[in-house]
Amino acid sequence: MIPVILSGGSGSRLWPLSRKQFPKQFLALTGDRTLFQQTVERLAFDGMQRPIVVCNQDHRFLVNEQFQEIGHSSQVLVLEPFGRNTAPAVAMTALKLLDEGRDDVLLVLPADHVITDEAAFRRAVEQGKQQAEAGELVLFGVPATAPETGFGYIRISEELGAGAGILRVDQFVEKPDEARAREFVAAGNYFWNSGMFLFRASRYLDELRKHEPDIYDNCVLTLARSQVSEDTVVIDADTFALCPDNSIDYAVMERTRHACVVPLDAGWSDVGSWSSLWDVHEKDAEGNVLKGDVLAHDSRNCLVSGNGKLVTLLGVEDIVVVETRDAVMVAHKDRVQDVKKLVGALDEQSRKETQNHCEVYRPWGAYDSVDNGVRHQVKHITVKPGASLSLQMHHHRAEHWIVVSGTAQVTCDDKVFLLTENQSTYIPIASVHRLANPGKIPLEIIEVQSGGYLGEDDIERFEDVYGRTSGTPVTKLVKAVR
Repeated sequence: MIPVILSGGSGSRLWPLSRKQFPKQFLALTGDRTLFQQTVERLAFDGMQRPIVVCNQDHRFLVNEQFQEIGHSSQVLVLEPFGRNTAPAVAMTALKLLDEGRDDVLLVLPADHVITDEAAFRRAVEQGKQQAEAGELVLFGVPATAPETGFGYIRISEELGAGAGILRVDQFVEKPDEARAREFVAAGNYFWNSGMFLFRASRYLDELRKHEPDIYDNCVLTLARSQVSEDTVVIDADTFALCPDNSIDYAVMERTRHACVVPLDAGWSDVGSWSSLWDVHEKDAEGNVLKGDVLAHDSRNCLVSGNGKLVTLLGVEDIVVVETRDAVMVAHKDRVQDVKKLVGALDEQSRKETQNHCEVYRPWGAYDSVDNGVRHQVKHITVKPGASLSLQMHHHRAEHWIVVSGTAQVTCDDKVFLLTENQSTYIPIASVHRLANPGKIPLEIIEVQSGGYLGEDDIERFEDVYGRTSGTPVTKLVKAVR
């Protein structure tokens, strides 16, 4: 089997901790490992190949770094310019495999779920494998034990084969109101839709071509126009933009006659809201989940996620408080499903707080915004050992660099020189420059920017080891240096 990890998401449901450029799967929400890393490690058992990961192009280096931290690697990265939901994402993966003459069974699963009983998870996968090899499209269903209104439900009808434990799908049900959800739980023949699937690549494509030919045809054309190598697919944006946006559930599973359910009773949670995160954490004597510098007095059943500031609670119940460097969110636990409405309202105002944290990760390291003003900005920049920023130029700002620790190799026009701790340099407007770390320890600098425009899009890249050049001709670079 090949795991296909779907690492998408808009970062809206667990805002402000998750952001569009740093969604929840890359956060360590339930332990030392991130949800993405937990997913990868959960799949390291006999009979399972290295995973294929479908993610946004902007997350490529973040995904690779998450793999490196735990000593794992991907088989293929499928890089989307933007999301078109799960049906096209899996189709692109299956088509690439078939082009290579491989018709493997695919275990499709999101990167951001929690499963506490990994042995039960493996048993369920093995249970569904035989059905998938026989041509069935397997969906893992979680027994509905509470009237959850944030999940889709599956009604099952009969068992396939005596004692097999595989159940035929009778009906898919959209997220219900609380009254209907209670009826489903009482009925006993409903499961939550986990969003995890098991099927052979060719069988999925057969059913997709039958029920959603527009998606199938677009994905075939998109793959033909994409940059495809052994371990990477960079999806062609112009063609992919014409692909219908649809999920596996709607496009295939709700319409095929070959859908079946394997029960998954493994401590599953999609961690889809702050209340579900409260559910999976250990609580204190008052039912509180407190992370960070928090003092709670006469308060019960609350969740607090602090990130540096002192957070205090007094006489409240069922409240969620999330504090980050640039935002604070307070909500009643019963309303956290609507956090994405807050994010939508902030997006309408073009607020940057929905996009990135103050600390922004780059393939070479990270930068942390320390201070912002009308004509100045201060950043704390960390460059990994052996890494370098692109050779670049700014049209509207100058920069001062002060080395805090480590050694910096600086290129400024036709000069290349080293700076060590407590030394500094000045990068004038329109100078072609580069910062690199030739040492074996992280390089930390303070960068002070000044000028009429300080946006991140004021960068013209000439050379970049990460493929982010702006396509400026070398002749222009030579003239700029001169």
